[in-house]
Amino acid sequence: MGFDFTVLSRLADIIKRCCESGVQLAIVVGAGNIWRGIKNGEGRIERTRADHMGMLGTVINALALSDVLEQKGIETAVMTALEMHAFAEPFSRIKAIAHLNRGRVVIFGCGTGNPLCSTDTAAIMRATEIDADIVLLAKNIDGVYDCDPHKFPDAKKIDKITYQQIIEQHLGVIDSTAACMAHDIDMPALLFGAQDPENIYRAILGENIGTIVCKEI
Repeated sequence: MGFDFTVLSRLADIIKRCCESGVQLAIVVGAGNIWRGIKNGEGRIERTRADHMGMLGTVINALALSDVLEQKGIETAVMTALEMHAFAEPFSRIKAIAHLNRGRVVIFGCGTGNPLCSTDTAAIMRATEIDADIVLLAKNIDGVYDCDPHKFPDAKKIDKITYQQIIEQHLGVIDSTAACMAHDIDMPALLFGAQDPENIYRAILGENIGTIVCKEI
């Protein structure tokens, strides 16, 4: 639990390279290193309150990432779905796009601002609001498989799949709410492994990593 500043510094270096390549980046942060509402609460804390605690965790992570990036010369703007004026700007679509156009990395905290919604859903929502081209989903698995590769050694990785297939086959790699939203608004996503932060830059370069998820193949 907590921060690994070696990893955080490496991640910031990769984000800097992405920015220097001319790509605009907005980042939705999670809080798994601090608190996972549905997991850590485990019935001992009311679900809504547990999710609110997770939102606070995302703000801590957003501020940490912002600070490390700014130490490396990258301007940032931290925006939150819930108002926290002492720490960040309240989310505004117009202001977020303006920050991006000024070359800043925009970091979104508090998810959607609503309990029962995952950061997957927040990523799809914010991507749509800022007119992003694609959502990059860094996961603890390197792509979408036809079954759980941790349980089935013969599981096959899929290079491209639709949101509808993910939902119908109960693959669970993307939150179902997020998958339905992305399908409806036709927002493509690239799901790839978070273990190697270099994958972010590979994704920016268009290398063949992870799994493309889209409305239609």
